[in-house]
Amino acid sequence: MSAYRKPSQVKVGVVGYGGAFNMGRQHLQQMQAAGMTPAAVVEKDPARLEAAVMDFPGIGTYTDVSEMLKRSSVDLVVIITPHNTHATLALQCLKAGRHVVCEKPLAITTAEVDAMIRAANKAGVMLSTYHNRHWDGRILQAVDIVRKRKLIGDIVRIGCHMGGYSKPGDWWRSSLSVSGGILYDWGVHLLEYSLQLIESPVTEVSGFGHRGFWAPHTPWKEDTIEDEGFAVARFKSGQWLTLSITHIDSKGRDGWLEITGTRGTLLLDAGHSTLYQHVDGNQITTRLPNPEDQGQRYHDNVRDHLVKGKPLVITAEWSRRPIHILDLAMQSAAKGRALPVKYG
Repeated sequence: MSAYRKPSQVKVGVVGYGGAFNMGRQHLQQMQAAGMTPAAVVEKDPARLEAAVMDFPGIGTYTDVSEMLKRSSVDLVVIITPHNTHATLALQCLKAGRHVVCEKPLAITTAEVDAMIRAANKAGVMLSTYHNRHWDGRILQAVDIVRKRKLIGDIVRIGCHMGGYSKPGDWWRSSLSVSGGILYDWGVHLLEYSLQLIESPVTEVSGFGHRGFWAPHTPWKEDTIEDEGFAVARFKSGQWLTLSITHIDSKGRDGWLEITGTRGTLLLDAGHSTLYQHVDGNQITTRLPNPEDQGQRYHDNVRDHLVKGKPLVITAEWSRRPIHILDLAMQSAAKGRALPVKYG
């Protein structure tokens, strides 16, 4: 039975506020919209703490996680910090008996995720990843077209791609050790999309990478992310997917996901999707505006899980699947061979 009788009893907080995308504010606003109560902000920047108080009058402000866990009765903590800090901070909160949501990616390595899952199970608390893009209009439409209506027949392969020709930005996401690598930022989104479409277990992952072209021109030097990363995941069903994130492709490619089936192809892009079909010997091309994104459903589901006991959509085990693929891709690139999958 839930420990909360109504959403307002769930006191929520964030570790990290502001930044390039105002993610701390966004999370607190969405959790507040779901009926939960903003209660705590952890932030080292005094100006951002001041902004948080302006946005959420009366909210508790702290300069480190230990202080928040000691002085606050916050129930659910959202971690919005660089990728390489997720596991350490999540373990600290989980062991203190707090529910945890991590910004994606959940962590960098499979071992980190495994440790987080063990800690959550031992403490009897929730662990999830903010995969709000699970409810993006383009993937909701794709699931309907591909899995439910089968308008492109049986899926043969999915190609995921992002990027073009550009120097990595001068921020922490361009650090290999901090971010995990070029595949982690957008790659975790595109893999999560793909895993909604191919239901078969993954059996093998190969990874490839090119480094050194942009590194001399960034603040991170030898610790700069790859110029391009590439991964291939093989499924038990015989299907496969490729993931390519690049900073050196002068031509670029159309779309985010190209889903190829036996009777057609669906191309997902930022503003619209395109359906290519062969009907009676003729190719038919249909441009499909992407429906509105429904990211609020993420925090609504977390609320319903904590208050009503409804199933959690983005479980830690679901979140582990794309991390495992990315982790194996990095290992494979270093070893020069394909690697078997533990968590398919």
